[in-house]
Amino acid sequence: MKSTSLPNGEAASANITRRIQELGDWRGETLAYVRHLIHDADPNIQEEWKWEKPTSPGVPVWSHDGIVCTGEAYKQVVKLTFTRGASVEDANKLFNSSLEGNTRRAIDLSEGEKINDAAFKQLIRAAVEANSAALARRRASTRAKPGASHAKAVNLLSGGNPQIAKADGDAPVQEYIASMPGWKSDLGKRLDALIVRNVPNVRKAVKWNSPFYGIEGDGWFLSFHVFTRYVKVTFFRGTSLRPLPPGASKSEGTRYVDIREGDTLDEAQMATWVKQAAALPGWIP
Repeated sequence: MKSTSLPNGEAASANITRRIQELGDWRGETLAYVRHLIHDADPNIQEEWKWEKPTSPGVPVWSHDGIVCTGEAYKQVVKLTFTRGASVEDANKLFNSSLEGNTRRAIDLSEGEKINDAAFKQLIRAAVEANSAALARRRASTRAKPGASHAKAVNLLSGGNPQIAKADGDAPVQEYIASMPGWKSDLGKRLDALIVRNVPNVRKAVKWNSPFYGIEGDGWFLSFHVFTRYVKVTFFRGTSLRPLPPGASKSEGTRYVDIREGDTLDEAQMATWVKQAAALPGWIP
């Protein structure tokens, strides 16, 4: 039965959780474990539930600027299929299935088989980058050429998220904020100013098309990311903050706040979370 009463990605997440529980064996355990690794690799990844029909219960899908990978449970294996796997560097040779195709690659995990956690998370991040680059190329190819401005154009990816090249420092973060569409840019400026005001020694960078904030030598404590209807502020050690930020994540330790147009930004509460987060050991990808 479909879960239709929950908003946004919550219905998909509920379906994936139910699927794991229904399997009730090593396949469910394996699917739950790789789900955790996926969210740990990319806290901004979205869960989807696709291809549900009378003859199929549906398939767990993880997406960021397009499908990153799917997770299917068969009798003998759990299959993780990467839609752009052929264009993703796989230095640790995790791909062991669907090797003959021009686009897809897959990882088949059998009962008792272990996966290289670090290599798998790197594969997830590389797949996200491949998706973002492909989406940017498609949008660039359809952009009108006559009368185009000579100002540097920034591609907007899914949800209106700016595509900014990976770089350290304040400049790429400010470029990202300036490119956030509509009301979201003003929110980005307020968040950035609040973070700098409360953490004067903050380190900044843009990674995976998101501004990251951290402490030099101690990892990252916060990032934010543009979605169609909201901006997601992610605290990587959010479960250690008090009070807890409202959004729970599949990534261990992570909590988040979704801010929508018209919401009142509680700057005092946000400042409290930022100062707490900056004092904790950061997240190191």
